[in-house]
Amino acid sequence: MKAMVLGAIRSAAENPLEMMDVPVPAVGPEDVLLKVRCCGVCHTDLHAVEGELPDVKLPLIPGHEVIGVVERVGERAGRFKVGDRVGAAWLRWACGVCRFCRSGRENLCETARFNGYHADGGYSEYMALPEKFAYAVPDRFADEEAAPLMCAGIVGYRALELSGIQSGGTLGLYGFGGSAHIALQIAKHRGARIFVFTRSVEHQELARSLGADWAGTVKDDPPAKLTNAIIFAPVGSLYLDALRVLDRGGTVASAGIHMSPIPEMDYDQYLYHERKMLSVANATRKNGEELLRIAAEIPVRTTVQTFPLEKANDVLCLLKAGKVNGAAVFKIS
Repeated sequence: MKAMVLGAIRSAAENPLEMMDVPVPAVGPEDVLLKVRCCGVCHTDLHAVEGELPDVKLPLIPGHEVIGVVERVGERAGRFKVGDRVGAAWLRWACGVCRFCRSGRENLCETARFNGYHADGGYSEYMALPEKFAYAVPDRFADEEAAPLMCAGIVGYRALELSGIQSGGTLGLYGFGGSAHIALQIAKHRGARIFVFTRSVEHQELARSLGADWAGTVKDDPPAKLTNAIIFAPVGSLYLDALRVLDRGGTVASAGIHMSPIPEMDYDQYLYHERKMLSVANATRKNGEELLRIAAEIPVRTTVQTFPLEKANDVLCLLKAGKVNGAAVFKIS
């Protein structure tokens, strides 16, 4: 099969991925083999390729926003049948027995494994994964529309939940890529007011078209204090920008798996009055199932730019430069 393979950690500008012929992955007894139709491009892919995540499997096929069709099922697999359309997300496996898994927090499992990081992902023609961690994809969405939901959507949804945003609240979104443009639509549907902070004029225009009440840069003063905020860009200084305009008792959640250092801050100016900072780590299967149901009900409209798989290096560079409007998706023949 054809796949884009990372042989060594390098900058995206150095064309780290190489198109190669590799064997179709073996199917374990509880696995399904997917013939991949689409794979979304996530900022986490960039962090893995450039070595900002520890212990990346090498060689590696990245990708964890996967939509495909079941080609083969393992002997003990029974949730899906050949021909079913299935999605794969970031979480590949959790132990099910640790204190985190037993309390509904499998996203914090210390031995969890992740697609496109610990195991080969969807920048390929085929991908195998445990069927317990695959998702049925709502018929409402075309393949390329569904792909960003599998991580950008799921993690954005968990970030919304942890941020505590309520109907009538004012939510700030910092950075406006694949995840934020989905989270905006869910929060708007729930009755929140949305302020988007991004330096890209194109991203500001997209935010307004999706229902944002205001869009500007982090240096601008929004029309009102934020009750809640989510940071999607991997820039630690954005915590200070968000806390600067956060109301008393508000929460700032960071939705990224990696972030640059957070600058030293003045406690009285930024954090006092019970303001809260928290990180969002991965997501559970329950988050994924809820997100797909809610996205189909609203329905969420994903904005995508499609590319052929062989352009993966170019797309990672576009993503790094903030030049993808919405989400990038590979269409795989």
